Amino acid sequence: MDIWNEDDAAPAPDDTDHGLIARAHRVLTGLLLTVMAVEFVLLMMERQWQNAALVLVIFGIVLVPAVLKRRFSFDIPAEFQIFVVVFVFAALFLGSIRGLYDTLWWWDLVLHFSSGLLLGIFGFLIVYVMNENERVEIYFPPKFAATFAFLFAVAAGALWEIFEFFMDMSFGLQMQQPVPGDPSGLTDTMWDLIVDALGASLIALFGWWYMHKGQRSFIDALVIKFAERNKQWLRPGGLRRRR
Repeated sequence: MDIWNEDDAAPAPDDTDHGLIARAHRVLTGLLLTVMAVEFVLLMMERQWQNAALVLVIFGIVLVPAVLKRRFSFDIPAEFQIFVVVFVFAALFLGSIRGLYDTLWWWDLVLHFSSGLLLGIFGFLIVYVMNENERVEIYFPPKFAATFAFLFAVAAGALWEIFEFFMDMSFGLQMQQPVPGDPSGLTDTMWDLIVDALGASLIALFGWWYMHKGQRSFIDALVIKFAERNKQWLRPGGLRRRR
């Protein structure tokens, strides 16, 4: 992963977020919030309290980046926000409330694969911030960054499966879906973990390849944009190139 110095010929990030992607993010977020607001009213009228509460949870998750930016000056790039908003909407609203988990057998697998990709990118971001933090003296090379990104994504997926098991055992839910021949939900859990690992391995290999070749990828673009907007988390004096 290239780590650009201020003197390098790196393209300047759009700190104002007025570009096409930022406008798309605002339109998409507004549209999804409107859809969920209408759904919330309908759910309240039908007295579906659990689903109504879930809609409020989705509202909160979607609005988290705006709260972080306003209260803590923590600015998440619009590209990453779009990915997260779409994922949360697809997983909780379409999947849980609208029942796509039951009607489309592949819906859960696609979301777990996507979560592996998303968490892998976040793993690369963690390594980048650690490399640039003045309190961390060790530099983590590309192989470590890719391995960490993979393990971080898989570990997060495993923790989610533990959470599903806890909710099923404690509250009688059915987050771990039974499949033909296996009413326990174990097969569903294992396929979720396998798909998580596939998504994580893809993003880890992709990131490592570009880092090893010294080329920039979309992961670099996201990480550098995040770093430029959150310099208080990094070493003072800008970003450094490190091999």
